[in-house]
Amino acid sequence: VKLVESGGGSVQTGGSLRLSCAVSGRTDIAYSAGWFRQASGKEREQVARITWNGGSEHYSDSVKGRFTISKDNAKNTVDLQMDDLKPEDTAVYYCNVRTVPDEYWGQGTQVIVSS
Repeated sequence: VKLVESGGGSVQTGGSLRLSCAVSGRTDIAYSAGWFRQASGKEREQVARITWNGGSEHYSDSVKGRFTISKDNAKNTVDLQMDDLKPEDTAVYYCNVRTVPDEYWGQGTQVIVSS
């Protein structure tokens, strides 16, 4: 499974960004996809997750109500719509796909939110 992220960048507080993760390869054995982030000096944390059939979503408390994860089956992408961004959302964001028995990571895309 190969993951390629796009859509990071710089934005001011209150702005929006949309991240996209193009998924290719053995997607037939995938069962969920998610987005993680890692801020400088901090551990990587999951911010959103969706089942591969799109039936269930989960968000961390820090982004609930502001971020929306979605999956486009036709394009084989997993997107993260980020609204009302805050400086504490600044981090490198990583796409993640879980299969049986492995998990896969994208290369990361930088998001910077300035006050």
